[in-house]
Amino acid sequence: MSENVLNVMNYGAIGDGKRDDSQAFLRVWEAACQTTQVPKVFIPNRTFLLKPLTFSGPCKSSLIYFQIMGKIVAPNSKNAWSGRPTNTWLFFYGINGLSLSGSGQFDGQGSIWWSNPCMHNSAQNAAGKCKAPAVVTFKRCNNLKINGLTYINPMNNHMQLTTCKNVNISHIRINAPKNSPNTDGIDIANSHSVKIRNSVITTGDDCIAISGGSSDIDISGIFCGPGHGISVGALGHGGYDVVENVKVYNCTFKETLTGVRIKSWQGGEGYVRNVSFSRIKFIAVYNPIIIDQYYWLLFYWKTSAVKVSDVSFTSIVGTSNMDQVINLSCSKSFGCTNIVLDRIDISLATKGRKPFATFINAHGKATNTKPAIKCLLP
Repeated sequence: MSENVLNVMNYGAIGDGKRDDSQAFLRVWEAACQTTQVPKVFIPNRTFLLKPLTFSGPCKSSLIYFQIMGKIVAPNSKNAWSGRPTNTWLFFYGINGLSLSGSGQFDGQGSIWWSNPCMHNSAQNAAGKCKAPAVVTFKRCNNLKINGLTYINPMNNHMQLTTCKNVNISHIRINAPKNSPNTDGIDIANSHSVKIRNSVITTGDDCIAISGGSSDIDISGIFCGPGHGISVGALGHGGYDVVENVKVYNCTFKETLTGVRIKSWQGGEGYVRNVSFSRIKFIAVYNPIIIDQYYWLLFYWKTSAVKVSDVSFTSIVGTSNMDQVINLSCSKSFGCTNIVLDRIDISLATKGRKPFATFINAHGKATNTKPAIKCLLP
């Protein structure tokens, strides 16, 4: 199958980082989407200023390549969003066979958004009350591949996947200051068959968050830190949520606020099942292992909960900055069932204190664990 190279410079891009190249990018996208040959959109090693844009399908070719060698920067003024949706900067919608690769960079210039007090409130942001865009959103993009790119300084989340299927992400870098609010690395929602491999994520919130409606998520070779670890959830805030078949393995966490966790709101419904965290290394993390069904106690009077079952934590070693290294706080109404802990050895980064584990209504078994675990219910 022949390949059609489309250089954005041939469609009117300037690439000086000061003048707006949005229309040139839309013109090259229209040409790429309409060709029956396999298009490769080439973005050379220059700096391109883009306002919020949407790249939408369906397209005539079953494969579309973006080779990104340059730097793509967002406006450093909120006025650029006037009259535009504020949920994302670059929006890829309804495109099958999309591939983005190269040594290029997306710079959200997000510091102008971080002063918003709402952004510093995780509960408000999770409830959708904060108006700050993600850097890149992929919606209804199947057979998606992302490789080698760098994402820095987001306004809110770096990357969002929603209603996508068959996604492969590898060898990317995500970088935001540890005090930047709600700057998740990769958020996954209502998506299936997602693989994330061999990437470095440094951010101010979850390195990776897996939200409701997602299944068959495979994550390995991630270095996370600083950040808030890798999370399933938070689930149940909007009602019924389901997550199943999640594997997180061969990952390292350094000085993160949490390590591996499942979190849900009281009052939610649905289930989380078949989740495994294995071959994990912690370096001076806080809250290494958590199941938290009391996340943000705004609905403390409600008794329903997202059911948690068939969760394993195995071959996990390292150090903690907190004495409480394992915290399984499960719903008093339903509890967590078939929770397995095996071959766990977590010591304290600061000597002289003793690590411990706590449990609320957690059922399962623990073997070969340090600290010793005696309070799991059968």
